[in-house]
Amino acid sequence: MSKIDADADHVTQAAVNPKKRGPLFFGLFVAVAACGGGYYAYDTLYASKHAVTDNAYVGADVASITPLVAAPVTEVLVADTEMVRKGDVLVRLDDTDAKLALALAEANYQSAIRRVTALVANDKAYTAQIAGREADRAQAAAQLASAQANFEKAKIDLDRRKTLADKGSVSGDEVTAVETALKTTEASMASAVAGAAGAIAARDATAAAKEANAALISGAGIDDNPEVLAARSTRDQAQVNLERTVMRAPVDGVISRRQVQVGQRVQPGMTLMVVVPLLDAYVDANYKEVQLAHVKAGQKVTLVSDLYGSDVPFTGTVIGFSGGTGAAFSLVPAQNATGNWIKVVQRLPVRIALDPAELKAHPLQVGLSMTTDIAIAN
Repeated sequence: MSKIDADADHVTQAAVNPKKRGPLFFGLFVAVAACGGGYYAYDTLYASKHAVTDNAYVGADVASITPLVAAPVTEVLVADTEMVRKGDVLVRLDDTDAKLALALAEANYQSAIRRVTALVANDKAYTAQIAGREADRAQAAAQLASAQANFEKAKIDLDRRKTLADKGSVSGDEVTAVETALKTTEASMASAVAGAAGAIAARDATAAAKEANAALISGAGIDDNPEVLAARSTRDQAQVNLERTVMRAPVDGVISRRQVQVGQRVQPGMTLMVVVPLLDAYVDANYKEVQLAHVKAGQKVTLVSDLYGSDVPFTGTVIGFSGGTGAAFSLVPAQNATGNWIKVVQRLPVRIALDPAELKAHPLQVGLSMTTDIAIAN
């Protein structure tokens, strides 16, 4: 019998025996019901209480090591993959220029202190000089008054001599002598006037000098004087620049991307290396937006890394959500306002903090893949 004839005979027998189809349909129904029930149970008991994604990666706030002063490199003390502690020396720069600048700034600072000290002393000297100029003015005024009195007396004597001379009681020589005395007293009075004016001018000039000197020191002591403060600030900046020739690790971590060599002249802002703080690593899990309805900060997370596998689970805590999706922050964001628009489920980064003790026991490097499971039952 051929295969075609056998198949035809089998179909004929199935058609002839319809009672055999009942158990088959019932078995199919049971199988479908079992699958549906299993899915419902899975969704109800597990999937609805967990948000899972394998689109997650380890990250860390990497510390860039950049110089703040320009100088040649004299020593590099670390290499890539080396573990460093906060405060460890990483790079030394040539500090010759910085030391000279500090010495000059210190000298200028000391000079400023001496200048301000001299100004304070000058203020006392000007006070004494003003007292002396006031005494000179009083003396000149007294001399002027005396000269004026002598002049008045000489004038009266001359008038008297002229009257007597008209009557013949006084000789011409005596009148001439009195006239000469009058001219002498007049000259003395003029000199006294000039002396009094000079004494007043000298006193006023000294007072003005005192005021100008006082303007430089008023309202502050020597240490608080603006000139001293400016010089001290310059000195302190020079000290800071000297300290910056020694570059230290800002955090505990692993050296990566070292790109500095001895002899290289570095400029402020150049990236010499980075320090990756592995004990402060976190995970950015990119969840679909449809998974985040019940996710919130503070929820516990179970994580598995591709590096260690499921034998080394990590525990974490949801910290928060990114301010936008990856598409929103891409270099060329999607222009959904155009007519060519296709809806795509977006992913939103969720920041997850890791347990430092677990990281210390099983370090994770930046960029490693993770699978995250957020418990959203609560």
